[in-house]
Amino acid sequence: MKVPFVDLKSQYQSIKDEVDSEIMNVVGDCAFVGGPYVQRFEEAFAEYCGAKYAVGVSSGTSALHLALMAMGVGSGDKVITAANTFIATAEAVTHAGASVDLVDCDAASFNMDPALIEKAITDKTRAIIPVHLYGQAADMDAVLEVARKHNLLVLEDAAQAQGAKYKDRRTGSMGDAAAFSFYPAKNLGAYGDAGIVVTNSREIADHVRMLANHGRRTGTDHAVEGYNARLDGIQGAVLGVKLPKLDGWNEKRRQAAGRYDELLKGLDIATPEAMPYAMHIYHLYVIRVKNRDKVKEAMGEKGVGCGMHYPIPIHLLDAYKYLEKPAGSYPVTEEIANELLSLPMFPEITGEQQKYVADCLGQVLG
Repeated sequence: MKVPFVDLKSQYQSIKDEVDSEIMNVVGDCAFVGGPYVQRFEEAFAEYCGAKYAVGVSSGTSALHLALMAMGVGSGDKVITAANTFIATAEAVTHAGASVDLVDCDAASFNMDPALIEKAITDKTRAIIPVHLYGQAADMDAVLEVARKHNLLVLEDAAQAQGAKYKDRRTGSMGDAAAFSFYPAKNLGAYGDAGIVVTNSREIADHVRMLANHGRRTGTDHAVEGYNARLDGIQGAVLGVKLPKLDGWNEKRRQAAGRYDELLKGLDIATPEAMPYAMHIYHLYVIRVKNRDKVKEAMGEKGVGCGMHYPIPIHLLDAYKYLEKPAGSYPVTEEIANELLSLPMFPEITGEQQKYVADCLGQVLG
């Protein structure tokens, strides 16, 4: 048996007629950039998140970048975020002209440890970016408490958490703004790069829309130098077809995670811990295992696709040498970075496939 890490073809086959028809509608209407399909999706996604506004953009990275700019973060500012995140989170800060300060994670949730945020605050700190990693919401009450105390902005990085909840609230509805990615492998994935900014602030939403469209205020009137970061009509249409199915797909992921939890009992690994305040939607099912690189290689030889998210923390990437944060600066992040292994996870994964994954892992671990 072969079990892919992600199986996008199975999902496409289940919605093929709807998606193909809507794509052809976009082509027939020549609504290629922006337009009614994007607008309908923006309105639907804002309502889904429990927010007032949503602005589609070209990628999750653009969403982070433009949201920060629209929030007024720029040169001379500092932004606090997690040491164990994808580089896009940190890139967006520096692209906005600010500089990044990192905080270690906690070993249970893998999310930023809110108890460490206050220690990282300086007189230049302007914002906090909590990352809802792997599909589990960060501890937003604790983050927001620190932010309110120090008058800081909060931008949720919800790139991996479409539909996840913190207590009774959707990710994307709690900070000053939120950035989502719709990269094809996400729980809600486009058929190419796409992203969105969600906010309850009309000012932030309008500013993001202007920045994403070359700084255009109206017609040929450009208020600022902006970017070409608009959401394509085809991506808006595809996402519009998928959004009503997201909760069902997320529930299938949660069921699959429960099966993994049972199948992996007794193995010398640590399975994901779901926090009591969060509804985890398992964008990734991430275990901790010793000799991770060898285990991943051996699983691949048995036909099981696995991933690593993320084996090199931000401060140890060559791109961030200038931070001058040597090994040992964020001990929990560094420890788990050597052990994290992402097992196959997608809504259509079968119990048979999961049993094969578990059996193979048991054989590899001996």
